Amino acid sequence: MGARCSKFSLCWFHSHLKPSELESSDLENGEKSDRNLWPSFSEFSLEQLKAATNGFSSDNVVSEHGEKAPNIVYKGSLDNNTRWIAVKRFNKFAWPDSRQFLVRDAQPMKWAMRLRVALYLAQALEYCSSKGRALYHDLNAYRVLFDQEANPRLSCFGLMKNSRDGKSYSTNLAFTPPEYLRTGRVTAESVVYSFGTLLLDLLSGKHIPPSHALDLIRGKNFLMLMDSALEGNFSNDDGTELVRLASRCLQYEARERPNAKSLVTSLVSLQKETEVASYVLMGIAHETASSVQPLSLTPFGEACVRMDLTAIHEILDKNGYKDDEGIANELSFQMWTNQMQDTLNSKKHGDTAFRAKDFATAIDSYTQFIDSGTMVSPTVYARRCLSYLMSELQQEALGDAMQAQVVSPEWPTALYLQAACLFSLGMDNDAQETLKDGTNLESKRNKN
Repeated sequence: MGARCSKFSLCWFHSHLKPSELESSDLENGEKSDRNLWPSFSEFSLEQLKAATNGFSSDNVVSEHGEKAPNIVYKGSLDNNTRWIAVKRFNKFAWPDSRQFLVRDAQPMKWAMRLRVALYLAQALEYCSSKGRALYHDLNAYRVLFDQEANPRLSCFGLMKNSRDGKSYSTNLAFTPPEYLRTGRVTAESVVYSFGTLLLDLLSGKHIPPSHALDLIRGKNFLMLMDSALEGNFSNDDGTELVRLASRCLQYEARERPNAKSLVTSLVSLQKETEVASYVLMGIAHETASSVQPLSLTPFGEACVRMDLTAIHEILDKNGYKDDEGIANELSFQMWTNQMQDTLNSKKHGDTAFRAKDFATAIDSYTQFIDSGTMVSPTVYARRCLSYLMSELQQEALGDAMQAQVVSPEWPTALYLQAACLFSLGMDNDAQETLKDGTNLESKRNKN
């Protein structure tokens, strides 16, 4: 990830108060938090950020999902460790044109695209809820990213992975859910409230206080909310329905707000121009398939394109564990004596099941091996990945393929398997990009 192709964002942590002290202070003072705790906005050079993160050391990584992730988050410190920060480093794929980082297109978003953004985000929240991740902190327009097809996506940066009770360690919510002021906790209903503020953004093209919007809605002056840049190019019925949905999300009592699933149901019926690609609605030039140079694929790559899982199984079985050579596995004497035999047995059982195409047993055995924490094996992740694919567990398979790359970054097999997983998830463009990376990496490896 070249420094000249990277983009950065920075957020501050409270360094002088413990979380419990911060929350009680905010609760006592209501919305009047101590502004002195926050440093003024400043620009930082790349060299300053390098120094703060110890040269973007892997030891400072707090959130990352492999090289194909849109960003990696590092912890760092400023002013002799008196202020702690998080630095989000974007890779070069986040902004294909570097000028986009500085200048955003002022063209107003079409009504159909605004409805699509609302639906895709609601679907993302429903998916998170189904995976036990209903808590999403500080949902706002800056959490929305757009992929290569200009489809809206929800950034993972707001997921509260380590906060089961919903406690928040930041109070920078622009428009705070009422219950957050009372309890200092984010709930699933709080996320829906924030989604309501995002709907107001889509309606108005501005970031307006929910209280003001609700006053307009109660006074039946909701047309005052509509973005004048739309120049009336929207259906009044659609506008009324979206306003109604926003007002439901912004109810003072959390129990009166809709859940993510009902939001999806309501928004599906409002979709317009569904046959038109997002990049067309956004007015973005798009690279056609004919302009892409065809890849000279290896047998592994061809198997991924065909989604020939049997062929992939044969390749993995034939290759064995030769690519695990050189992977560091530092074991204490106690680990050798107490755990090693069980660990090796679980891998052996997994290999036997994998060879016999008993993929359910292979998953269980490889999981025991991985969970033991005694040894690290990219091949085991690769084999469990394929076992997941064979069992139609595509998301789990993708996670293993990415973990294999984390363990062995220069291993083409990890990228090939990611491509297979992305193809199975219908993410063909991402799959093609990953396949190209895997092919180039294998070609480079063969030359060496």
